[in-house]
Amino acid sequence: MLTKKQYELLLFINKRLNDQGVSPSFDEMKEALGLRSKSGIHRLITGLEERGFIRRLPHRARALEVSRLPDNLAPAAAIPAAKAAPAASPAPGFRPNVILGDFRPGLAGVSPASADAVSLPLYGRIAAGHPIEAMRDTSNTIEVPPSMLGRGEHFALEVSGDSMVDAGIFDGDTVIVRRDEVPDTGAIVVALVDDNEVTLKRLRRNKGSIALEPANKAYETRIFGPDRVRVQGRVVGLIRRF
Repeated sequence: MLTKKQYELLLFINKRLNDQGVSPSFDEMKEALGLRSKSGIHRLITGLEERGFIRRLPHRARALEVSRLPDNLAPAAAIPAAKAAPAASPAPGFRPNVILGDFRPGLAGVSPASADAVSLPLYGRIAAGHPIEAMRDTSNTIEVPPSMLGRGEHFALEVSGDSMVDAGIFDGDTVIVRRDEVPDTGAIVVALVDDNEVTLKRLRRNKGSIALEPANKAYETRIFGPDRVRVQGRVVGLIRRF
């Protein structure tokens, strides 16, 4: 799947390559997408590269190549960027918040064109292994079926790492999180540690301490004082790309 911004950036890069034979600069991408910093472009480029839509050409400045376009735009599996025909306009009524890429049927019931889909902010990658600094790029969104959501505020995070595999959460998954500062013990939560690290773990409370427990025997449970951990929300759903 592609987020709305990834989709827009892919089309912008493809059009520039078709028109001029050279990919746009990061400043041009930033301006075209209305982002405030080039760090957001870096993350979008990485996401497109990981999903097989673009690739970087070594030893060349500004060297990007579009490997393929989403299925709604290009029937072919791969499109040479410099020779491809201009991208077709999206079908009427198409809402490109989530785009089917190289998927198989049955992907968590997500329908990108569903008029009933709910758009959630996609805040970036969260470590399911070693904690990483939170990346709150509010320019990205993802659409999910209303049936995945309950009451309250929700957001989405991409998972990085393998420490929750025994709970069925794998590297590359997208988790749906409901904001909840006091979830029940045993819930899988997004935890902010020491105000600068965010991690995805199972929460355990015991005699005034908080344990962040992995679901992988290769990792150890980390125990903190209650003043060092702030729960940002609990996981209520998951989307997986095949």
